[in-house]
Amino acid sequence: MSSEELACKLQRRLRLEVRAETDQGDPQPAPCDAPAGHPEPEPPARAPTASADSELNLKLSRRLDIHQGTVRPGRSKVFNPYTEFPEFSRRLLKDLEKMFKTYDAGRDGFIDLMELKLMMEKLGAPQTHLGLKSMIKEVDEDFDGKLSFREFLLIFHKAAAGELQEDSGLLALAKFSEIDVALEGVRGAKNFFEAKAQALSCSSKFEAELKAEQEERKREEEARRLRQAAFQELKAAFSA
Repeated sequence: MSSEELACKLQRRLRLEVRAETDQGDPQPAPCDAPAGHPEPEPPARAPTASADSELNLKLSRRLDIHQGTVRPGRSKVFNPYTEFPEFSRRLLKDLEKMFKTYDAGRDGFIDLMELKLMMEKLGAPQTHLGLKSMIKEVDEDFDGKLSFREFLLIFHKAAAGELQEDSGLLALAKFSEIDVALEGVRGAKNFFEAKAQALSCSSKFEAELKAEQEERKREEEARRLRQAAFQELKAAFSA
């Protein structure tokens, strides 16, 4: 099947899907197979909204790209940063997560164009509108025009690996974020890829950090218990 035929079929199918959504669930007649030698009849013309056209074009472009092998299918939104980014320490991942949530003003799990604009201004490296779109495009794996937490981590992943151009807005973001990825993210290795050879030591350090956190919680719990006991003793002394 040629790309042109695929595009035509996807165009018809996606048009029906988008119109079904805009009709808020109104039943749509199922498309019938066109008789041989006759073009498939087009659905009744409706006035598409701007958002519907935008969504239609985005879906069509995405499916064509996947079909032609130029991009990979989107990843699951649920992921484990500790396993996907083993070169980053727990402390660094928590710092990055805190930074991400700080600028996710909409609390929807994404940093959109305007939120990224505010972030860059706060970091002292403002960007133009085109510059911001270019920044998102560099790590936007699912082509939704915004940054998920995983895509946000990719910025620092690429910065640690030396994969960002000097004039890249993403490199400016990594530099001005006050998070030393080179030291914390790569665990002192000379370069990013050497860290992969230290998987066992990374795992041991991860477990040590986890154990330290558990011990800290135990100490806090014990201190709280002692404070409560002291309070009860004081209360009993006054009641006597």
